[in-house]
Amino acid sequence: MSSATEAPATVPGAKGHTDGAGAFVPVQTRSERFHSFDPAAFEAPSGREVNWKHTPVALLQPLFSDEIGRHGVMEVEVTAPAALVQDRLGHDAAPRGEVFRPEDLPSAIAWKQEDEAPLLRIPAGAEFDEPVLVNLRGTGGLAHAHVVIEALPNSHATVVFRHTGTAHHAQNIEIIVRDGAHLTVVSVQEWDDDAVHAASHQARVEKDATLRHIVVSFGGGVVRVNPSVELAGTGSRGELYGLSYADAGQHLESQVYLHHKGAETTGDVLYKGALQGEGARSVWIGDVLIGPDAVGTDSYEANRNLVLTDGARAESIPNLEIETGDIRGAGHASATGRFDDEQLFYLQARGIREDEARRLVVLGFLAEIVQKINVPDLEAELFAAIEEELAKEIAR
Repeated sequence: MSSATEAPATVPGAKGHTDGAGAFVPVQTRSERFHSFDPAAFEAPSGREVNWKHTPVALLQPLFSDEIGRHGVMEVEVTAPAALVQDRLGHDAAPRGEVFRPEDLPSAIAWKQEDEAPLLRIPAGAEFDEPVLVNLRGTGGLAHAHVVIEALPNSHATVVFRHTGTAHHAQNIEIIVRDGAHLTVVSVQEWDDDAVHAASHQARVEKDATLRHIVVSFGGGVVRVNPSVELAGTGSRGELYGLSYADAGQHLESQVYLHHKGAETTGDVLYKGALQGEGARSVWIGDVLIGPDAVGTDSYEANRNLVLTDGARAESIPNLEIETGDIRGAGHASATGRFDDEQLFYLQARGIREDEARRLVVLGFLAEIVQKINVPDLEAELFAAIEEELAKEIAR
């Protein structure tokens, strides 16, 4: 069974949502969400809270404990151009905390437990031809992290985080994109099947700056990567893309928040997912807020899911809130379904076997996100990973 909702043209001043709360309740959960740096200010999630009700909270229990994690649980290797500035920031050392505000218990614990947060700073005017690669391998146990990325004015760079191995990992990534900078941040989850990963990415994009943020989730038992981006400066741009491929028993989730705060801002949100196997599950929640001063905004968000087998389920909840009537455009879309029979028929009519036709359809569906990364070696590896996932489905 397939379903789709489309809202390409939204009336200025309208507040639309699909959160099941009732037609007369405006979507304000993200813009008014409680935050605190103190873990004691949060209760352990029960699964009934608005930001946890789609998550298997029982599997995240280790991340709700404010105990010191075992040291050395994450092996970290950074490969970067020589111009990259690396430092460590205590809790009160700027720019740590300039943007980030913990919105849930795991992120507050990660903030507290990371005494010296790694800083990755791209110098003003620098243009990195090669990406900054941050490889993180879990060796088991509990790990916390808070990382700060600062792209100084008019710089251009790409930062890639790759997660492998196994761990219970609570992670914060704080991103600051200064005036005129162009930054791409890619987070790739290739964990072992028993890994649990809860990440909070929070970013601010300043005047005439651009952030491209990409989440790619293949591995892990429970992976929850939630990006929150504030387009604060006039003319700023946010591009938020995601790709997930859930197998049997996997839970892959992203709750996306894009806040248009400055004037003449542009937002583009597109997440795509494929699911196969009994109990495979994906959750996507997209919240876009166009604030009262965000005149001239142009924003669109979409989520597309392809369900490949019985027993898999995708949940897709787009939300849009507009607080000014002076915008260029805003809308949202969501679609979840199985293979397009017409596409399969077209390919098979040209002599292509059914299994090969299905492979081509899935690759074509997901390729749009992979190709936005613009790191050729990584793109090739991700296409190979998709082929490996498809081989599992064909072998069933």
